[in-house]
Amino acid sequence: MFKRLSLALGVLVFAGAAHADSYALGLKGVACPYCAYGVEKRLSKIDGVTDIRIDIADSLAIVQMRDGTPLTKQQAATAVEDAGFTLDSFEARAERGGQTGAD
Repeated sequence: MFKRLSLALGVLVFAGAAHADSYALGLKGVACPYCAYGVEKRLSKIDGVTDIRIDIADSLAIVQMRDGTPLTKQQAATAVEDAGFTLDSFEARAERGGQTGAD
């Protein structure tokens, strides 16, 4: 009985340890490479950002964070607004086994 309980708790702890390293930010108003550069410049100032990819066609920024460093919706919104645009959506993407899957 104790072994089963320990195993169950271990699985719960391991499952809860998954964290978001990547974030998808929906952007409103980003229409050209110059706009994308402005957003990228502001996002890169956030502590822990390791990579930023902006897809102008989909109005989306993918922000990669250093392990264990979360990105908050407020941080993202402030950076995007400081660049002159609007944060339309914010989605954390959990990293599991090197693959990114949308939540």
